[in-house]
Amino acid sequence: MDLSYSEEDLAFRDEVRSFLSEKLKPELAEKVRLGRGLTKEDMEYWHSALNSRGWLAQNWPKEFGGAEWNAVQRHIYEEEAARADAPRIVPFGLSMLAPVLQKFGSKEQNDYWLPRILSGEDWWCQGYSEPGAGSDLASLKTKAVREGDHYIVNGQKTWTTLGQHANMIFCLVRTDPSAKQQEGISFLLIDMDTPGVEVRPIILLDGTHEVNEVWFTDVKVPVENLVGEENKGWTYAKYLLTHERANIAGVGFSTAALSTVKRVAKAVNDNGKPLMQNPHFAARLAKVEMELMALSTFNMRMIAAAGAGGAPGLEASMLKIKGSEVRQELNDLTRRAIGPYAMPFASEALEGSNQPIPDPFDVGDATGEYFNNRKISIFGGSNEIQKNIIAKVTLGGRA
Repeated sequence: MDLSYSEEDLAFRDEVRSFLSEKLKPELAEKVRLGRGLTKEDMEYWHSALNSRGWLAQNWPKEFGGAEWNAVQRHIYEEEAARADAPRIVPFGLSMLAPVLQKFGSKEQNDYWLPRILSGEDWWCQGYSEPGAGSDLASLKTKAVREGDHYIVNGQKTWTTLGQHANMIFCLVRTDPSAKQQEGISFLLIDMDTPGVEVRPIILLDGTHEVNEVWFTDVKVPVENLVGEENKGWTYAKYLLTHERANIAGVGFSTAALSTVKRVAKAVNDNGKPLMQNPHFAARLAKVEMELMALSTFNMRMIAAAGAGGAPGLEASMLKIKGSEVRQELNDLTRRAIGPYAMPFASEALEGSNQPIPDPFDVGDATGEYFNNRKISIFGGSNEIQKNIIAKVTLGGRA
């Protein structure tokens, strides 16, 4: 593919910059830049702004109401949005469930659910992980037993991101306990307001409420909320995970983070010289910049292949591994560059205030972001699992 920008691409970039300048509220951008928690209203505002412009469903086909952007357009938007500190769109309905519905769902499901995802009428969360089924997702135990025109669901999901805001959850459930692990799983859409659904918050060490447990006790789910065929859910789950893993790479976020590290490294003194001139730091920075350049090119090639009708597969695992490693390295370099200003809380003299030390480098909660992003090499299938997938595919089962 041609990786240089055409005149049309440059015009599109100007259009994106104009949109961001007009629609991105300064106070919202500041929240994102400083790593402050976004409210549900913040996320809904940005969802609505993009939808009004026709830019929300960037990778959806036009027949479903999507923008059907090409690889370069998606890359440009991601890079410009990250540079402008725009919020990330909640991906569960838009970028994870929707591709599954479009490929495996019925016409009735697409006609009903897709417009509600675009309008924001439904807020989706993901019901995959369980206390004993994380990276080994096929060992899940949440079960669904068919009784007439309903399934009765019992079990538990965990690490459900933003589940406190959701009214819908897509779940993997076991519908045939006698089958092999992967062969007895189905993909269900469950209304969170159904009797028997309980959301319990998991409060993280920094006091934030990002993830949850979701319990199901005799929850009745209409049979028409089954996606595809019963006991074929593992196929749909794998397809969804390839989209999730590609999103985790976060090339735009890493590009913005690289600019921040460079800016800080020029401002920080290290034995009387800018930190940028420290050979060890400069070598690490140069290495991660080269990795990011390669990652960006690989990401565009994968998007282009998907746009031409290909499905992300092994490449998504590769992108997830390297993308998460690059983001974590940039987080670490930022934290190291700002030194004592990376402390997450005020000093003992200000104990009880629970406020970050004022940051002269204007990078926000670098330590909080560093610790929070340790998760990205784990969720969506740990990097170790991704390496196993790559080995098995490339070595023909000899891994």
